[in-house]
Amino acid sequence: MSLFQAEYELKVSFEDLDPMKVVWNGNYMRYLEQARVDLFGKLKYSYYQMYEEKIAYPLAKLNAKYIKPAFFEDVLTVITEIVSIEPTLDIKYTIYNKKTGDKIFTATTMQIAINTVTRESIFEAPDSLKKAIETVQNV
Repeated sequence: MSLFQAEYELKVSFEDLDPMKVVWNGNYMRYLEQARVDLFGKLKYSYYQMYEEKIAYPLAKLNAKYIKPAFFEDVLTVITEIVSIEPTLDIKYTIYNKKTGDKIFTATTMQIAINTVTRESIFEAPDSLKKAIETVQNV
C-alpha cells in the first residue's frame, strides 16, 4: 500500500552515458535521489525542514533491478512511492521510458531516521512527516 506517490521526469544527458552509450548503472542512484527530493517537496516536507528538525534519513538498504537500458535524450518518468514510515522509511521506485512506456528499472530503499546531533536512530517518524502524509491523504 502506498502512503504517498509522486511522479518525476528527467531527460538523460550525455554525461550520464557509459562507453557503451547507455546510462551508466550508478546514475540510476542519482535519479532515485532526485525523485526522492521531488517527492518530499510535493509532500511539503523538504530536506530543509528535516535539517531544521535535526533529522536525516541515511540509506540503510537498496535493492535495484535493471530491466532495459536508457539512452541519450530519453525522457524518463520515475514513480516514487512511500510504502511505510515506521520503523523505517521504505520507498519504492519504478522508472519508465516515457516514449515507449517500457519499465526499465525498479528499486526499493530502506532509510533509517537519525538525530543529526546525537547520531542515534529514531524508530518513530517525526510528527511533521506524519502530518504531511495525513494532509495529502485527506485531499
